[in-house]
Amino acid sequence: MSIEQQVLEAMKKAGEPLRSGEIAQLTGLDKKDVEKAIKKLKKEGKIESPKRCYYAPVK
Repeated sequence: MSIEQQVLEAMKKAGEPLRSGEIAQLTGLDKKDVEKAIKKLKKEGKIESPKRCYYAPVK
């Protein structure tokens, strides 16, 4: 499973917008890797940012 997939799965399971640090804790990934994955997922339109520094999957 790619880092992007792990990040997306963690967001879906949480059911609420998360910060990159919270995603890193949930997945056990490095925060820098999580932030890179968030940028990529956002560019691909798979996640959105409902409020500053919080991210959630696009429904």
